[in-house]
Amino acid sequence: MPHIVLLGTLDTKLPEILHLHSRLVALSSPGASITVIDCGRSPVVHPVIGISHNELVTEFATEEERDTLKDLPRGEAIKFMIRCTTSCIEELHKKQPIHGIISAGGSGGTSLASAVMRTLPIGLPKFIASTVASGDTGPIVGETDITLMYSVVDIAGTNDLLRNILNNAAAAMAGMSLAYEHQLQHQSEQSKENQKLRVGITMFGVTTPGVDKIREHLESNYAVETYVFHATGHGGKAMERLITEGRLDAVLDLTTTEICDFLMGGNMSAGPNRLEAALKAGIPTIISLGATDMVNFGPRAIVPERYQQRKLFEHNPTVTLMRTTKEECRAIGDFIAEKAKRFAVKLSMVQITLPRGGVSMIATPGGAFEDREADDALIETLASRLQDSGISVVHDERDINDEGFAVKIADDLMRLARFT
Repeated sequence: MPHIVLLGTLDTKLPEILHLHSRLVALSSPGASITVIDCGRSPVVHPVIGISHNELVTEFATEEERDTLKDLPRGEAIKFMIRCTTSCIEELHKKQPIHGIISAGGSGGTSLASAVMRTLPIGLPKFIASTVASGDTGPIVGETDITLMYSVVDIAGTNDLLRNILNNAAAAMAGMSLAYEHQLQHQSEQSKENQKLRVGITMFGVTTPGVDKIREHLESNYAVETYVFHATGHGGKAMERLITEGRLDAVLDLTTTEICDFLMGGNMSAGPNRLEAALKAGIPTIISLGATDMVNFGPRAIVPERYQQRKLFEHNPTVTLMRTTKEECRAIGDFIAEKAKRFAVKLSMVQITLPRGGVSMIATPGGAFEDREADDALIETLASRLQDSGISVVHDERDINDEGFAVKIADDLMRLARFT
């Protein structure tokens, strides 16, 4: 039966967490277990608590750390409780597998609960009823699958409206945890012999035709299941995380535009560790140059002043693209080459494919971002940096969305996969 964890800062949210608990008990399937963890700053005593504040800090912090908790500023206290609760959840999940985790709180409680939840596997249901769920939720969700529900009113005492919202939250968690538990049973019953090769592919709007053809070709001609990641920053991070969790078997990193945003300060950076997971894992990996002709910003009016005179293209009212220059393309090439040379543990499993006919839908001849010199600078940098490295570099005269290019790069990945 499902095991649900209910996180709460009970020194400030006891009535609300107790209401959530009562609804989880009423709505969950018979035999389900619910573990309430008190991750507040100060201890609370109540019979419903499964793991108390005192147990958390005694078990998962040093004596010196415990003594300083009461004197810590609020932000540091939250970080302290995140560390303790994360360690507790990790240990608990090993002893009694968790099938769902839920919390309710304001900005501090949401920050704490979401940090803990982000450490759990993608796919495991995670739910927060939060006062900040209608704002900028990127830092809360990150690259994971946390579900947020806006509380509408503050979670400060119960009233009819808040009770209704918490009822919905409990019902959602009861259903999700039961479905997840059944899903795990089904997966364990499946023979590994029947599992398909799991291939991650990165995509952007301007590389969608190429990805669609790759996906169609792989799924029609090979025993493959494709996982497409929108290269918006969080998409790249999600793919890297799934690789680290061992849930992807091969990667066709067609669209590496997130590197541009990291280097040039765009809105869709996946951070400094992009590309590393697949190279470290030694799985079949093909890296290409999709959408490296652009850096992503918001509406044109808020593009940084230093870039206002650059070649800009309004993709839609909320997304403005900036063409990368020759110098920036060299920096992108250096980034990719350095990652490949530094982190590839199996050189034979890595291929860099260079589409000389254009790296995006709008970088082809006559397109808004056509710039042969810039694209050549990127290609030449990679070819030069990777010469004699043991990493295969493939030049292709077609553009990245060409159907022939898509079929060739898909077949190349399957060729690599055959030697794993």
